[in-house]
Amino acid sequence: MTVDEYMELPYRIEIIPDTEESGFVAYYPELPGCISCGETVTDAVANIEDAKREWITAALEDGIVIAKPENRYVYFKKIQRQSM
Repeated sequence: MTVDEYMELPYRIEIIPDTEESGFVAYYPELPGCISCGETVTDAVANIEDAKREWITAALEDGIVIAKPENRYVYFKKIQRQSM
């Protein structure tokens, strides 16, 4: 796959408030070490998209296997079963 193809995949972004520096931290749990921050949620999302492209580019150049996004339907089913 190409960088652009990976960029189109629906990776989950997590955004949390940065209580020490203010602003927000954003990261992709399925892409280890792919993390960024921003003063606003909008900034954090824009910055993590840039970080994602750089992370994927570096992983491809280094021959690192890039995980595909977890199927959200399967994830939902796991949660359903655990709560029963």
